Amino acid sequence: MADDQTHRSTGGPDDVPTGAGQGWTALSYLIGGMLVWGFIGWLVDQWLDSGGIATGIGVVLGMAGGIVLVIRRLGTPT
Repeated sequence: MADDQTHRSTGGPDDVPTGAGQGWTALSYLIGGMLVWGFIGWLVDQWLDSGGIATGIGVVLGMAGGIVLVIRRLGTPT
């Protein structure tokens, strides 16, 4: 009876989500990267009074970093 149960994911770092979980993971990496690096850019703008240039650079770097994380975490589509 106990052997009939299906194996559940342990939630480890090597587990790859399936289906909608992959979409939510990718979306959260992209939005999170943009928000975090955009905020860091905003802080640099406030410090240097550069008129929003560092914020734009931060958002672009956040998007690029999010894409890299999506590719590393979820892999390329097969």
